[in-house]
Amino acid sequence: MQRTRVAVVGLGSVGRGAADAVAASPDFQLVGVVRRRAEPEERASGPHWEVPAVTRMEQLDGVQAALMCGPTRQLESGERALLRSGVSVVDTFDIHGDALWNHRQALRDAAVEGGARAVISAGWDPGTDSAIRALLEVIAPFGITYTNFGPGMSMGHSVAVRALPGVADAVSITLPAGYGRHRRAVYVKLDGSRPFADVECDIRQDPYFVRDETDIVEVECMSQAADSGHKVVIDRKGTAGCTGNQLLRCEMRISNPAVTGQIMVGALRAGLKKAPGAYTLIELPAADMLPGSLEDLVKRIV
Repeated sequence: MQRTRVAVVGLGSVGRGAADAVAASPDFQLVGVVRRRAEPEERASGPHWEVPAVTRMEQLDGVQAALMCGPTRQLESGERALLRSGVSVVDTFDIHGDALWNHRQALRDAAVEGGARAVISAGWDPGTDSAIRALLEVIAPFGITYTNFGPGMSMGHSVAVRALPGVADAVSITLPAGYGRHRRAVYVKLDGSRPFADVECDIRQDPYFVRDETDIVEVECMSQAADSGHKVVIDRKGTAGCTGNQLLRCEMRISNPAVTGQIMVGALRAGLKKAPGAYTLIELPAADMLPGSLEDLVKRIV
């Protein structure tokens, strides 16, 4: 089997999860890691892989696809350039609604121009939770869905706080408040350049937090707050045909970075089977996300 040559962009917790997932896949080859502060001749490694670490994609040979594991707000310009050069991308863009749709449309044009594929928001949520919500609506088309997260660390919210001036490190914990509502508990270690009150104000005004009740605590050490585990319970109550009171539930407890990386790999596998363009997870067949022949998958799963 000729394996697709894949690079991972960003080597934080999600980047390491993505690299592990690529290395464990029978149809992909991990060829390198792109990171901002790579030293000459540097190597990056995990439990079952070791590859060059570089600062620019051009320093790696024959890259066909890239898993984009950087902050959501920094993704689009780099992805457009890669797509125009013919490199397919998968990202974990994690802002819902209009911003997500606009991001899809922006990458679509670049992907078509370069003959490449982009799969956006291929994480946990948006991502597999989105696909589950769609399936629940197939079962009960008329009704309402509640997605309840936590308790657990939100990677997107944590990254947003770490990017603020004056913050040395931060963790944002999502706490379920029931019926799709959430609270945030943010633990912040300051770097001494700004007072806590100013940082707290920035957090509360950030779009990631502005709609939720948020508790913000200054800490000296992050070790007690850091936790990559997470949980989601998705409930739907609705009507199938003319029969109401259909009660549906999906529950998951996961290690967020590992699962996110694995989803990205499945999304890439499916995206490469589509025509050039940009896609979300609900647009991709589940069978296309799995390795192996369709015949084997149908016989084993269906």
